[in-house]
Amino acid sequence: MRRTLRILLPVCLLGLAPLALAACGGDDSDSLPSNAVAKVGDVSITKTQFDHWMNVAATATAAQTGQTGDVAKVPDPPEFQQCIAARKKAAPKPEKGQPRTTDAQYREQCEQTYEQLRSTVMTFLITSQWIEQEAADRNIKVTDQQVEKELDKLKEQQFQKESEYEDFLKSQGMTNDDVLFQQRLTMLRQKLQEQITKGKDKVTDAQIQQYYDKNKQRFATPETRDVRIVLTKTEAKAEEAKQALESGESWKDVAKEYSIDDASKDSGGKLEGIAKGQQEQALDDAIFSAQKGELSGPVKTQFGWYVFEVEKITPAEQQSLEDAKETIKQILTSENQQKALTQFEENWKKQFTAETICRADYEVAECENAPKTSTATTPTGATEPTG
Repeated sequence: MRRTLRILLPVCLLGLAPLALAACGGDDSDSLPSNAVAKVGDVSITKTQFDHWMNVAATATAAQTGQTGDVAKVPDPPEFQQCIAARKKAAPKPEKGQPRTTDAQYREQCEQTYEQLRSTVMTFLITSQWIEQEAADRNIKVTDQQVEKELDKLKEQQFQKESEYEDFLKSQGMTNDDVLFQQRLTMLRQKLQEQITKGKDKVTDAQIQQYYDKNKQRFATPETRDVRIVLTKTEAKAEEAKQALESGESWKDVAKEYSIDDASKDSGGKLEGIAKGQQEQALDDAIFSAQKGELSGPVKTQFGWYVFEVEKITPAEQQSLEDAKETIKQILTSENQQKALTQFEENWKKQFTAETICRADYEVAECENAPKTSTATTPTGATEPTG
């Protein structure tokens, strides 16, 4: 059921690089209801929800890493005393002469684990609300029946019987309602993406022609040659091999006796489909200036001395515009869709971050009142924290 668990990772609706936004304005966390850890617009994310998904995340992580018992529980801030005790109890006895892990080191491990879980869960809960609210604004809906039907398909694909699914839920600390919730979010995300990219598959013949003209090399197949080679350590040995071939001995026998090239000596020295630039330069130049059927060499290279013969020449080919048209259309469609998704996500994150307030100690990058971070532009145009 990995597909249904994927959303436990920090949710990024369209699969792009996460966008970390610097906070603006004052700290409005005091306006949150007493039982809330965050608020998106008018909707609160409760401490009960947070605690539940923390347990799910901790259990799932423990299942993946092989942790058991109290070590698999959510660490207990701020002092982490139970977590420290559990880790000390589970730790193997150190090798002779090796120092024991200190309480301070265990505490650091517990704190790091807690922060990772907290960040993952808060991002999940916040962005889940973003998806719900964006879908509602766009009148995008999925029914309970649709969600259950899709889940039944997944269960049928991944579990032989219902008891296996129940065991899976137990191992992940989840309920069936949790999986349905995640599946519903997945379906809403898919429908959002479909709506955002609708109509972006329209590509004109002029655009296809322009792309083809600028990228002709992508639709060209270079000339290739099949050759027979013998590689020797010395020029004298290369001359001996060449004389043997000229006297009528077969490439199979000569390569086996003289060649030190392990890749080709047992196949009569044959190398197939060589394109220009693939061999050491001196040999490459010689091969692509030789005539078909001409015994050539010796050619000196850094690897030794070559004797060779070009057996076959396959001319370069340029795929026509008509043949390349469908491929180009797919490329341009994908680019158009990705551009639309990128633009949407930038605006989407800005809008919802401004509407998201988090309680102190629960802030993540998606919160308007999160601590300010320095940012650096990534190649995709998004930004991510530095330092």
